[in-house]
Amino acid sequence: MAAAPVWSVDPRTGKQREQVAVEATAQEVDQAVRAALAAQDALADRTVRAAFLRSAAELLDGAKDHLVEAADAETALGPVRLTGELARTCYQLRAFADVVDEGGFLGVVIDHPDSSATPPIPDLRRYKIPLGVVAVYSASNFPFAFSVPGGDTASALAAGCPVVVKAHPDHPATSELVAATLRRAAALHDIPEGVIGLVHGFDAGVELVRHPLVAGAGFTGSIRGGRALFDAAAARPVPIPFHGELGSLNPVVVTEAAAVERAEEIGAGLAGSMTLGVGQFCVKPGLVFAPAGAGGDRFVKSLTEAVSDTEAGVLLDHRMRDNFVAGVRERGELPDVEAPVTPGAGGEHTVSAGFLTVPAAKLAEEGEHDLLLEECFGPVTVVARYENEAEITDVLTRLPGNLTATVQLSAEEAAGEGGGAALIAELTPLAGRVLVNGWPTGVAVAPAQHHGGPYPATTSTSTSVGGTAIERWLRPVAYQNTPAALLPPELRDDNPLGLPRRYDGRLEH
Repeated sequence: MAAAPVWSVDPRTGKQREQVAVEATAQEVDQAVRAALAAQDALADRTVRAAFLRSAAELLDGAKDHLVEAADAETALGPVRLTGELARTCYQLRAFADVVDEGGFLGVVIDHPDSSATPPIPDLRRYKIPLGVVAVYSASNFPFAFSVPGGDTASALAAGCPVVVKAHPDHPATSELVAATLRRAAALHDIPEGVIGLVHGFDAGVELVRHPLVAGAGFTGSIRGGRALFDAAAARPVPIPFHGELGSLNPVVVTEAAAVERAEEIGAGLAGSMTLGVGQFCVKPGLVFAPAGAGGDRFVKSLTEAVSDTEAGVLLDHRMRDNFVAGVRERGELPDVEAPVTPGAGGEHTVSAGFLTVPAAKLAEEGEHDLLLEECFGPVTVVARYENEAEITDVLTRLPGNLTATVQLSAEEAAGEGGGAALIAELTPLAGRVLVNGWPTGVAVAPAQHHGGPYPATTSTSTSVGGTAIERWLRPVAYQNTPAALLPPELRDDNPLGLPRRYDGRLEH
């Protein structure tokens, strides 16, 4: 039986553009994984790794026009958005190169013998080593930043792990172009091209996570797909870490004082955040608590005006469009749900933005309104009107884990007066990033960033953005009473590599 073709499709028309590849067989997945493993030794030198990452950024930036054109044809995300995303991706690669050069990620700790301790301490030296081949599952909504050259790939390479990427079917041509660019960067440093493997097809993705030589996996996508792969990773004879980003509602609480003080500003800000990228951001605010009083009415009026001015947009594929149209229709038909701006089909290939309102009390107990507490991918949000703060608490206690949680406070509350601190404390257990008087869309690539959260936002406690994302692809190992001549250079007393470390309890930089 012939392998199924992989087509590039124009989401603006639903028409096939070109055949890009064929779905990988189990044998081809095996070949890609073995080629990646064979390339691992070439990543052992940190200087080479850092140079490779910088070359990758340089070549991607140099091919910017061609790559953005290809990605726009497959995603309809637009040249402006995609140019910014590619710039972010190149920055991320360079940032990980800096992490590799600095060396703190190795976590070097050296403790010399201490016979006076109870129990006695032998000579112990600890650092972190790469896991091995990493499987990366591309996201649909970020063809650069969370796909072939994205954070999972960049952090894995920085850790010294080769990768095999399962391309997303929404942008296969872009995936091929980017993979070829990364391989050219590898060749500049005598790294085998197998360091970046690429496979297509659903079955290939399943084979990949089950492959005995794959040592870890990173995923960005749906709860259903991510959970299936997570379970497959756990069911292996030798389970592997699976770092999956699955779904998030990203709740927002607008206090009564904030609504009174700046309802119009908050409404306009929410409209911009929830419709950004046609509502296809993983951190899109999907549930907003607003007071039932006059301030809340002004907020809803402002939101209505701003969302009404938003043009219809194209989702990443027609399956997502169909799911969005059906999802908002089902939600809108629930009792006591109103639609100040009706979301849905904006045309044959587009969707229109909108939002729904519901009394918060309807979400406080299990029932048919639970559907409103599930993520709906696309330009829609749910505004829950609350009568008192107890209703907010009642609903928050029912929410699953999230990537973000946001609170809009008045100036007085932000200065520490009132219940701002208590509300932040209430939101903190729900999310990996808590925002005050801002909007969650836009995830800065910075050392302090955390892009993750309690399940189902992610399947682990790690971040997929920022320098500490490298920690996912490392494991610690300690050497005890090992002769100096046999120690890796990272763990020698004279510190020939100049690494930051903790030496007999003292931090050295």
